[in-house]
Amino acid sequence: MIGPIGPIIQAMRPHQWVKNLFVVAPLVFAEQALDAAHLVHAAAAFLVFSVLSGCVYILNDLVDVENDRLHPTKRFRPIASGALPIMTARTALAVALVGSIVASFIAFPTAFAAIGLAYFTLNVAYSFALKHVPFVDVACIASGFILRLIGGAVAVSVPITPWIFGCTFLLALTLALGKRKHEILQAGEKKGEQRRVLERYDLGHVKLAMVGLAVATVLCYVAYTIFGSAAGRLFHPRDLAWTIPCVIFGLFRFVQLTDRAEDGRSPTDLMLRDGPFLANLGVWSVVVLIVIYVR
Repeated sequence: MIGPIGPIIQAMRPHQWVKNLFVVAPLVFAEQALDAAHLVHAAAAFLVFSVLSGCVYILNDLVDVENDRLHPTKRFRPIASGALPIMTARTALAVALVGSIVASFIAFPTAFAAIGLAYFTLNVAYSFALKHVPFVDVACIASGFILRLIGGAVAVSVPITPWIFGCTFLLALTLALGKRKHEILQAGEKKGEQRRVLERYDLGHVKLAMVGLAVATVLCYVAYTIFGSAAGRLFHPRDLAWTIPCVIFGLFRFVQLTDRAEDGRSPTDLMLRDGPFLANLGVWSVVVLIVIYVR
């Protein structure tokens, strides 16, 4: 693309915006996804969080630019490679951040804008301090997913159950620990050069915690299907029992992907390119939609 627009968009990592689908989850499980007005609001909320997360990625790349230049794949990112000048990146960050917050105040309840600000503030604290504290950094990443979930519920004024909170938080912790495990394996003896906090992690502890959280995620999901109550009126979570094998396989496959230290891409990138994982995710999504909206 002509000028800095292409590198700016690349720095905002649109391929990672799939994580913001958690914003839409409350709408789906509240049985409101067929409501046109709610669907438009959810799509707008997804867009706002995508811009906000893009701002976070630019901020992270600005803070980590020297370390990224030592990384086998991160060195090709626009800021680290020099394709996007630092001053241009700062300007783009300011414009995108102010624009997304202003749009939040105009289009949504004040609470949604507050959640968006909280999400960005959390990530500022993460970028400058908390990412250097082992396990606290993982909790920050997981909290970002919870804020997406709450923001989606506020945007369309639908309730979310504690079970959805629990499953989301445990899943996010598992994904974040998987990312750390992959980084430790990939960096080897140079882990301190690429990310300072990796020196303070013990690989054995990370693996154990990750497996434990994966099991806890499955158990929480199973408990949701047994004891949970629906946020809507037409389906009961017990009907989602058919999707339990998909959850088990998806987590098992993610654990496998984090062992691919020879691949410089993050576990998220690997998931988005892994046929078995994507097929499993597709089956889970179809079954969930059938249970909630067809039956």
